[in-house]
Amino acid sequence: MAEGDDNDRRPKGIECLKQHIVTHKVEVTLWATRLAAIIFTFAYLVPLFWNPASAYYRILLANAATSALRLHQRLPTMQISVQFLTQLFKEDSCHYLLYSLIFLYVSPNILIILPVFLFSLIHFASYSLTLLDLLGQNSWWGARLLISLVEFQSRSILRLIAFSEILVMPLTLFMSFFGRSGLLTIVFYYHFLTLRYASQRNPHTRLMFGDLRVAAENFANKPTTPSFLQSAILSGIATICRMAPTVPHSQ
Repeated sequence: MAEGDDNDRRPKGIECLKQHIVTHKVEVTLWATRLAAIIFTFAYLVPLFWNPASAYYRILLANAATSALRLHQRLPTMQISVQFLTQLFKEDSCHYLLYSLIFLYVSPNILIILPVFLFSLIHFASYSLTLLDLLGQNSWWGARLLISLVEFQSRSILRLIAFSEILVMPLTLFMSFFGRSGLLTIVFYYHFLTLRYASQRNPHTRLMFGDLRVAAENFANKPTTPSFLQSAILSGIATICRMAPTVPHSQ
């Protein structure tokens, strides 16, 4: 009860928000970089103030800044050791820092920025609610409604992010074939996708691979599916399974 009473007596309003910003500089900066990624995404889709290509690269740079700050939070002390590098590549923020670097010099495509936008939207909405609470429980009810909609759909959004991560792989193959990206983009993105598949904190990419495999097998096993198409689908599934990294059952 004492803790609840203290929270009730905590000052609200602009002064409280200012104090929070001073004491939580990194978190507020993360909120701002995610907001920047969201704004530049809309600028990419509706190019009124920025060139779409410029907005595209600003999205990736904002995401890189967010990922670097988040990575600094998770691993504040840098070390030169195998153990540190192993832990580094387990971090989701490291994955998306690499994602920005992979596509920074690739021709713009809306599918590439989709997972960045959706991740930014989820985390921006979550922290915005914290900031609104500092201003008062009844402030900005319209914004609170939008935030509640995002949080209510967060699981679906995470699944869409995972699906888009997978779709970007054939996209990189297509873009490389038409000279819109280099061959190294395919190699680097394959390694990014294996990191996402093995992620300990976010299993949605792994689960989406499983869902797609079940859907493909069900389609292949239909009596109406031609035998050549069935063989191609099952062969593709077997190839992808061999390329997938081993993930401990504890994850």
